[in-house]
Amino acid sequence: MQLWNTFSKEELEQQLRAEGHAFVTISFYHYVQIPNPQLFRDYLYQLLQNLQVVGRIYVANEGINAQISVPTDNYIRFQNDLYSIEFLNGVRLNKAVEEPGEVFPFLKLKVKVRNKILADGLTDETFDVTNKGIHLNAEEFNKLTNDPNTILVDFRNHYEHEVGHFKDAILPDVDTFRESLPIIEDLYLKGNEDKNVVMYCTGGIRCEKASAWYKHRGFKNVHQLEGGIIKYANECREKGLENKFLGKNFVFDERRGERITDEIISKCHQCGEPADTHTNCVNEACHLLFIQCDSCKEKMDNCCSQECVDIFHLPLEEQKELRKGLNNSNRIFKKGRGSQLAFKVNREKQVSFDQQ
Repeated sequence: MQLWNTFSKEELEQQLRAEGHAFVTISFYHYVQIPNPQLFRDYLYQLLQNLQVVGRIYVANEGINAQISVPTDNYIRFQNDLYSIEFLNGVRLNKAVEEPGEVFPFLKLKVKVRNKILADGLTDETFDVTNKGIHLNAEEFNKLTNDPNTILVDFRNHYEHEVGHFKDAILPDVDTFRESLPIIEDLYLKGNEDKNVVMYCTGGIRCEKASAWYKHRGFKNVHQLEGGIIKYANECREKGLENKFLGKNFVFDERRGERITDEIISKCHQCGEPADTHTNCVNEACHLLFIQCDSCKEKMDNCCSQECVDIFHLPLEEQKELRKGLNNSNRIFKKGRGSQLAFKVNREKQVSFDQQ
């Protein structure tokens, strides 16, 4: 039995539109020892494919991390099948804050085996990722973050918290989770051992590992927002609580963002006008992620620079020739950093400025 997808993006989108499903987008994770990730991966792929689930799932010895869309007609069956797996019985399912609308968050099902479900760069074999910090619901989070003896840290990357974050949160200028662990400890936690440390991220997976790591490092008063921004926003809406989040919640699917509040706290990286819509440069040799307003989108044809506009308008065969042997993964990985983005404060420019 084939346990992977073979269709193109265009074919997949046509299939989804023809099937006419309404989807509910959810995320879940669980840190747990999985002795044979490959065997579990194959079982899970068959189970979800039978339910016409699409999305992205990582499986490792340390657990599972999933972002998926489930046909609404199959949701109850999906939940029952998932909970029939002993170590996933009752796992929290975070439903998306916004309905996907015309956009398909995911086009196909990908279940991959990884060394870790969240790359952290840690090699300490005595570290127990399940010895996590104290979980806070929305009400508890609001109360504790009102305490002046609390440090609130955003545990996401720079391009995520640029478009949305909690009031008064520390916003580290980091590119990856593994980079954030030592930076946050060195710059913000050392010397504040007597304070409450509260962390948050998109759905909770990064904070859960970080809270366990900082407990392992000797910090005592470590807390995390349970279920992350997604659960917080839903809980505030359902219970009529104060929502202390500003702007958009960046998400890692085709939507690229969920509107939490009406504030637009970021600006277009090309003209500087208020904007918080992320796009990927349509030049196949670039695909840089950046913030672009509607005006610049029209003017620049969804490209990040005039160079990319010029390439994008070349015949496809000429574009392919230019891409031959070109490794652009490093540029894509930077996500929102690049000297061509005039209104983005980023490390490339800062280094250049500091050297003047």
